[in-house]
Amino acid sequence: MAELRQFKLPDVGEGLTEGEILSWLVAVGDTVTVNQPLCEVETAKAAVELPSPFAGTVTELLFDAGTTVDVGAPIITIDVGGGAAPAADAPAAEGTGSGLIGETNANGRTAVLVGYGPRSTEAKRRPRRGQPVEAAAARATAPQVLPEADYGSGGDRPPLLATAPDARVKPVRHGGLEAARAAEAAAARRPADPAASASSDTAGRGALRPLAKPPVRKYAKELGIDLTTVRGTGEGGVITRADVDAALAPPAEPQVGATGDTRIPIKGVRKHTAAAMVASAFTAPHVTEFLTIDMTRTMKLRERLSARPELAGVKVSPLLFVAKALLLAAKRHPMVNSSWDEAAQEIVVHGAVNLGIAAATPRGLIVPNIKDAGRLSLAELAGALSELTETARAGKTQPADMTGGTITITNVGVFGVDTGTPILNPGESAILAFGAVREMPWVHKGKVVPRQVTQLALSFDHRIVDGELGSRFLADVGALLHDPGTALTF
Repeated sequence: MAELRQFKLPDVGEGLTEGEILSWLVAVGDTVTVNQPLCEVETAKAAVELPSPFAGTVTELLFDAGTTVDVGAPIITIDVGGGAAPAADAPAAEGTGSGLIGETNANGRTAVLVGYGPRSTEAKRRPRRGQPVEAAAARATAPQVLPEADYGSGGDRPPLLATAPDARVKPVRHGGLEAARAAEAAAARRPADPAASASSDTAGRGALRPLAKPPVRKYAKELGIDLTTVRGTGEGGVITRADVDAALAPPAEPQVGATGDTRIPIKGVRKHTAAAMVASAFTAPHVTEFLTIDMTRTMKLRERLSARPELAGVKVSPLLFVAKALLLAAKRHPMVNSSWDEAAQEIVVHGAVNLGIAAATPRGLIVPNIKDAGRLSLAELAGALSELTETARAGKTQPADMTGGTITITNVGVFGVDTGTPILNPGESAILAFGAVREMPWVHKGKVVPRQVTQLALSFDHRIVDGELGSRFLADVGALLHDPGTALTF
C-alpha cells in the first residue's frame, strides 16, 4: 500500500527564504535511500545537495530544474511503502563513517544537510546462506523508522543524524529445482543488451537522468553542457568525458533577442549580493579615505619569509601582509571592528575579528570569512587565506563560512586596479580595498627612485567610525605595510 511523503525545501542557511533547484539527482521511479542526495540547490549563499530524509520510491518531482522555490514548499513526493511511521526521538548514530556533516564523499562533495532530524533506521543483518527466509524475516521485526522532513523556515533545528543503513531484507538464494527454474525465467526476461535495458527502463518510467558517473556530471556542469543532449558511447550508453568534449564543438550560442540583447535572470548569489549592497548603501552613511604608501620593505620581507620552513607549502602573498596589518590595527582601534544594532539601538564591539575576504566566483561575489583571525600566527593566517580562496573558487564555500563577518578586505589589486570606493558588507562598519602593487617613481631619502607602491581605500560607517578614528586606523595599516618593523610597537 502506497504511503506518500513530501519533502519540503528547508532553510539551508540562516533565515533564507528561497532557493533555486540547479539539478535533480533522481528521477520519477527511482528508488532512494535515507541521506541519498535528491537535488542540488543554490541559495543566496552557496550551492548544496539536499539528502533524502525518506527511503522509498520517487513518485513526483514537483518543480523543474532551474525553478526558484520558496523555503517550506514541497519539492518531491516519495512513496515510503506504507509500513513506516515516525518514532520517538533517538540519539544520532555514532561510529558511522559517511554522510556526516562536513565530510567529503568519494565524488568530492561535502555533506551539508544530513538526516534532518533525530530519526534513524535500524540495521538488519542479512540471513546466512542456507537459512530459511522466514526465520530471517522473523528476526528482522524492527520497522524502518523515517525522519520527518517538514521543517519549513523555522529557526529550530533537530540534531543531525548519521547516514542510516538500508533496512531491507533480501531473500536468500536456495538450491533446488524451483530456484533454478526461477533464475532461468528471470534470465529469459532480462534484455541481453545493457543499452536496451536502459532504453526500455526509460520508456517505462519517463525521462531519467542521463547515465554518467559523478565526475563526468561535474565536468559537464562546469562547461554548461546539458547531459540530456549528449549521446553516451560508453558501455551501456554511459556518457564519458570524451562525449562531453565532443558536445562542445561547436559551442552553443547564447540566446539573444532580435536587437542583440541578452537577458540574464537575477537569482542566487547575484540577487543576494544586489539586495545586500543596496541595503548597505542606503542604510550606512559611507565615508571613504585613501592612502598611497611605499611598501618596498614589506615586499622584500615577503621574499625572505617565503624561504622560511614554517611557511613552506603556503602562499606568501601581499594580501597576507595587508590582512596581518589590518588585524594588528584592529586591536589598537577596536571600534572599527563593530556593528550597528538598529533594533537594540546599540553599537556591538566584537571581541573577535572575523576577517572577510571578498572573492569573485563563477556564481558571483561572495565574502567568506576567517573566524577569529586575530588569534592566528602569520603561517596559520597564510594557510587560512589559501584555503578560503581555493574553496571559494571551487564553489564549495559553505553558508556558515559566509556569516558572522566583522570586517572585510577586498583585493582589487589582483585585477590590476589601483583603488576603488568599496561598499560595506552588511552588518560591518569598515572595508579595506587593497590596490595593485606597482613599481613607481617615489621620493626616497631625498631622491626620486623606483619603489613598490600601492593604494589603500577604507570605507567606513560614519555612525560608528568618525573621521578621526577612520584616519588613525588607515594610517596604522599603512605604517605597518610601509615598515613591517612597526609591528613590534603594537
